[in-house]
Amino acid sequence: MKTIAELRSTLPQIGRVAWIGLSPRPRAELVAVAEAVARVGTGLDGDHHARSGKSKREVTLIQEEHLAVVAALLGMNRVAPEWVRRNVVVAGINLAALAKARFLIGDVLLEGTGPCAPCSRMEENLGAGGYNAMRGHGGISACVLREGTIRVGDAVRFVELTEVGRREEEG
Repeated sequence: MKTIAELRSTLPQIGRVAWIGLSPRPRAELVAVAEAVARVGTGLDGDHHARSGKSKREVTLIQEEHLAVVAALLGMNRVAPEWVRRNVVVAGINLAALAKARFLIGDVLLEGTGPCAPCSRMEENLGAGGYNAMRGHGGISACVLREGTIRVGDAVRFVELTEVGRREEEG
């Protein structure tokens, strides 16, 4: 039988990018794009959050499966990706397992920096209770370690735990 540490350091599932969105300026609606260039030290070209300086939120990701959960919690038929203001929607892999790991999207190497907590805009975008519906379902933030282009349909693959992730598994 495998130990918890061994289980946490492997992830056989391969996900895929279902949607990409960029916010051209603060408070602007996200614009869906087929691809986005990821840059080390800034994030995604064309997104107003992409600016020089070390940030743990260069790229934000959310699980497609969680959009249906948030919709159900709010009694809505659906929640559109642009409403939750994340850059990349991923399907088929548990993003929580990537929160403190290195992973590939296509050829772009990212490092999960932790959970991406919802902001007060969720009440505005999703209606009353939107903030609390997003709690635990907000996805993760990541920084770019190797540049490249992220495309809709790209594979999402676990590479390894970060040093922080390894320390946490050791207890």
